[in-house]
Amino acid sequence: MAKDYYSLLGVDKNATEADIKKAFRKLAHEHHPDKSSGDAEKFKEINEAYQVLNNKEKRDQYDQYGTTFDQARRQGNAGPGGFGGFSAEDFSRAGGPFGGGFRTENINFDFGDLGDIFGDLFGGGVRSRTRTTRSRAGADIEAAVQVTFEEAAFGTEKVIELERQVACDRCGGDGVEPGAKKETCPTCSGAGQVEQLQQTFMGTFRQASVCPECQGEGQRASKKCSSCGGDGRKRGTETMKLKIPAGINDGESLRLSGKGQAGQKGTSAGDLFIRISIAPHSLFSRDGDDVRTTLGISVSDAALGAKKNIRDGKRGHSE
Repeated sequence: MAKDYYSLLGVDKNATEADIKKAFRKLAHEHHPDKSSGDAEKFKEINEAYQVLNNKEKRDQYDQYGTTFDQARRQGNAGPGGFGGFSAEDFSRAGGPFGGGFRTENINFDFGDLGDIFGDLFGGGVRSRTRTTRSRAGADIEAAVQVTFEEAAFGTEKVIELERQVACDRCGGDGVEPGAKKETCPTCSGAGQVEQLQQTFMGTFRQASVCPECQGEGQRASKKCSSCGGDGRKRGTETMKLKIPAGINDGESLRLSGKGQAGQKGTSAGDLFIRISIAPHSLFSRDGDDVRTTLGISVSDAALGAKKNIRDGKRGHSE
């Protein structure tokens, strides 16, 4: 059964990108597995929903295909224009082993990239081309930073060191050796895809798949980068400044766009999510936006009233 991503995030189908992001941050904070009350499975579900609804192309596909979205995504071809030109209604009309009137010599289904299903079942031969890219965008990263009670209250700036996939400094992230250039892929002739026409008992199927040589780009490096092997990224350590706003909550996450894992061959990087934990304080505790402390006073002070200095030097009243 397909998941209702809108319900998972608690937004309606007309929600804006800002609404979706706000709902995700609230739920991610509530269900984060690092919290004692966290729910790892729920966190995974809302993250999955956010990855779809926060991406315009994926959201359009989800809105279009509805209950068949999960199946289409697993098959790798829920792109614009439908499932490679084939629908359940088309198949119903065709007949075959599921109905009458099926004529194998007159039917040609375009199943798009279904190599994982039909490629292992039937042999094939003829190659053609269309375009799809499989270069992988960078993954998101989660990290944790602890701050003091005062830093959480007044805000601070932290310097963090993070090991992650970074763009290759030799080729600039495109995977091409300096001095070399990109050339048209000879396997797909620049289309980015290869196709196979397969004869089966159900008719002739056209199976499209991403070109294994250029990964759907239609081009390849005339010489791959000697530092990253053509991937466009490698492991590295980066030092970055993290600005923590005043009043941040314990367990709240900060998002740094583009600071996750670098993408393959120059594709977009993922995001970095920093989970903030607040160290306990010996004198103060937090109650929402209020700060509480306990202050001992004498009987005369209690009877007549008094003003006391608290630790930070400001004048204040005891609770």
